[in-house]
Amino acid sequence: PAKVQSALLEAMEEKQVTVGHSTYPLPDLYMVLATQNPIEQEGTYNLPEAQLDRFLMHTVVDYPSPEEERKILAYDEARQQNGAERIGAVITQEEIGAARRACGGVHVDDRLKAYIVSLVTATRDPQKYDAKLATAIRYGASPRATLALLRCAKALAWLEGSDYVSPRHIQTVAPDILRHRIIPSFEAEAENVSRGDIVAQLLDVVAIP
Repeated sequence: PAKVQSALLEAMEEKQVTVGHSTYPLPDLYMVLATQNPIEQEGTYNLPEAQLDRFLMHTVVDYPSPEEERKILAYDEARQQNGAERIGAVITQEEIGAARRACGGVHVDDRLKAYIVSLVTATRDPQKYDAKLATAIRYGASPRATLALLRCAKALAWLEGSDYVSPRHIQTVAPDILRHRIIPSFEAEAENVSRGDIVAQLLDVVAIP
């Protein structure tokens, strides 16, 4: 609903929340999450493209695998027998701050920075790369996508224990970064070409320098 959209935008851009006539600043460490149920849409409105662009990632949560579902059953049985476990903090805010600074120090070669820029600019001028891709994209990604690709590739490299970013890190985070920033064309929607398909095609046609 519109009020929820306004609250999301206020938290993301102004780093504050408003309740009634009172405004409260948010702490340095916070996260804004929005979920979308593809089945129950009544009473909700699609977020405007400019507001979607403010989200760092759009991740897709599919049905659990059979193995994961068995784990869900086992956890639920244990919870019924033993009661819900109290989950304590597993990391401090100071440690998260230190991790953020460490991610910022991960090395990125200039050629990979050029690759990131090429991926994003290809969404805006796809005819230079592939005619089929050009017919699939109506609007490309903004500079926020460029920043997000760099930051998330660094974070993934750091999480894997690497002190430098590789092309694989960029390609791994690219779908979640670009999925909500690319607007498919009417032709793509008519042919059931998903945004994920468009990103996969983009990764195929844009060469690493």
